[in-house]
Amino acid sequence: MHRTTVHRALVTATALGLALTTAPAAAQAVPASASAHIAAHHTSHANTNAPVKVRLTVQGPDGLLFKGRVRTKGHDVTTATGGTRKCDGTNGGAHATKVPTPTAALDDAARRHGFTWDGTWYASFDDFSVDTVKGVSGGGSAYWNISVNGTPTPVGGCQFRLKAGDRVAFTWTSF
Repeated sequence: MHRTTVHRALVTATALGLALTTAPAAAQAVPASASAHIAAHHTSHANTNAPVKVRLTVQGPDGLLFKGRVRTKGHDVTTATGGTRKCDGTNGGAHATKVPTPTAALDDAARRHGFTWDGTWYASFDDFSVDTVKGVSGGGSAYWNISVNGTPTPVGGCQFRLKAGDRVAFTWTSF
């Protein structure tokens, strides 16, 4: 049992590390028009943590686990594995003020629609790695990929700023 847990932690940390270390390279390859869209996604507004409605999809290996509209804003999140941590866009210094985030949206959907999720907290990334949703685990062969409007997030799920109408997806993705 301990060996499986250690293996999962190593695989998850490696996947998260690879995702975060390759993000700057991907960002450099973004066309100017896409850069403007990303910049607009990260601009500040008067009330940056005002609740927004987003469309959330959770796709497991065997089909759809959740699909619906979620009203969310950045907030503290509690998981069995990761404990209680902030998940409000200020993680890792991503934003100066609190903002709605993908992982906060997943947490709100879970609480409002009666399903569970769990995630490991990584202090070095100041973010969660989603491990399970509705009992479906990435295990040692997959991870939960986060995308917004069809594009993988370049930062963690507690760091990316959501805006009203965004399409957020957590997708079980094999290595």
